[in-house]
Amino acid sequence: MSLLDVGEGVVEVRSMAGDSHLGGDDFDRRVVDYLADEFQRAENIDLRKDAQALQRLFEAAEKAKVELSSVTQAQVNLPFVTADANGPKHLTTTIMRSKFDDLTADLVERCLGPVKQAMSDAKVAANDIDEVILVGGSTRIPAVQALVRRLTGGKDPHMGVNPDEVVALGAAVQAGVLKGEVSDVLLLDVTPLSLGVETQGGVMTKIIERNTTIPARRSEVFSTAEDNQSAVDVVVLQGERERAADNRVLGRFRLEDIRPAPRGEAQVEVIFDIDANGILNVTARDKDTGKEQSITISEQGNLDQGEVERMLAEAERNRGEDEALRKAVDARNGLDSVAYQVERRLAELGDSAPPHEKARAEMLVADARKAVQDGASPAEVQPLTSELQQLLYGLVPDQSDDGQAGGADAASSDDGDVIDAEFDRS
Repeated sequence: MSLLDVGEGVVEVRSMAGDSHLGGDDFDRRVVDYLADEFQRAENIDLRKDAQALQRLFEAAEKAKVELSSVTQAQVNLPFVTADANGPKHLTTTIMRSKFDDLTADLVERCLGPVKQAMSDAKVAANDIDEVILVGGSTRIPAVQALVRRLTGGKDPHMGVNPDEVVALGAAVQAGVLKGEVSDVLLLDVTPLSLGVETQGGVMTKIIERNTTIPARRSEVFSTAEDNQSAVDVVVLQGERERAADNRVLGRFRLEDIRPAPRGEAQVEVIFDIDANGILNVTARDKDTGKEQSITISEQGNLDQGEVERMLAEAERNRGEDEALRKAVDARNGLDSVAYQVERRLAELGDSAPPHEKARAEMLVADARKAVQDGASPAEVQPLTSELQQLLYGLVPDQSDDGQAGGADAASSDDGDVIDAEFDRS
């Protein structure tokens, strides 16, 4: 299912969705199983165990499916389909369209998911759709067309294009556009999956979301995760999962010679730039020195539709687990951050820090480091984070050291545009 915005020679892909495990062959298989079961009840022979007979069944099933798209019943006649000790056996029967609809009702309903997903992704309602073009021979099935009408507010499918030729015609037009022979049509495609980078905690931070119209350019600013960090490894990912390891790695590169600075102060801007041909350029730039490194990736669009749909389905199945993972990683990163701020405040205060507060702070920081290392849950992290934050606000020097009092807060006050994720040294 593709949802397009067409006008003035510009075709913009708004969203795409699908089910790679649903197609015309699935409808054929239902008819095959029905015919085989009926024959087995009558003759006590399972035609599915005979390769040659099974092939004839599939051919007959497809023929019946095609016929039932225009008539209400189809004849199936397979003489000499098999034989036993009593002689040859023949398969002759009639399939009604109503029976075909019953056999395939669940397959038709499976079309609901991709259509609703595409409409949701594009943020359109049924009454926003002006035309419906059906693609593929199986869209001639009356039950499929009825479903389309139901989903699009009663709109009849556009019948001016042969469903068997739609893909070939579109490919031919796009080939002409790319070759420069067609100049009055512009196709604006979308990214089939999100693109991003791996950040602290082993999660993926998305920079270009799925279904973003290309060409596109997006950037995010990240900070370093360690004091005096001199390099970052940029791992470019494609996918919809929260855990970086569950996504597809498109490439990796290293930005070196970052200016030595306390953790969080050195900022690295990561820029994703996709051109109209789907070629992705990723650049990482040290905002202080201007030093940069980049990589060009041409295979990010090489996934076939089936693989894209598999990855989307996998992300949907694991949505709950991924949300819990992101919540846990964010909580641990937050704890690690506030523990670091407490350490810096203690260093700034030096001997002026109250001894009992210093001892308590050091104990809580040690607990925080252990919690992060052990992969503590958000429920375990939150109380420790709150306690450290309260301690941080109370760590102030004597009146004689007022000039230092705002040091740590001031150091972090201008980070509003920095994304809440950091690069590990790796």
